[in-house]
Amino acid sequence: MGPPSGPPPGPPNFGPPFGQQGQDVGPPNSPPPSFVPMQSQEISTFAVDPGSIRRCLFRFTYVWLQNRQQFWFYPTFVGRSSISGYRWNGFRWLFFGIDLRRISSFTCV
Repeated sequence: MGPPSGPPPGPPNFGPPFGQQGQDVGPPNSPPPSFVPMQSQEISTFAVDPGSIRRCLFRFTYVWLQNRQQFWFYPTFVGRSSISGYRWNGFRWLFFGIDLRRISSFTCV
């Protein structure tokens, strides 16, 4: 019996390999949804946990900031203390990054 053919088995593919999030990833091809989601009553006074927002990678995400700004965001990278991706300015997607401590709450659709 010879060696197995093909690559070795591994974990399922849940997106880009660790450390490569956001590389060579462009903005969505369409605008975000035309509605504003309801804000959760759970508003954080501390930094948003990277693990909680990681589930929103490559999904339309509505973000509320501590300074009351709010906008649609398309995250492509989550670090230990920051997030980056594309922010909708009302007309097009612009590359954007922000410290997780500035985010009050978020929801992804």
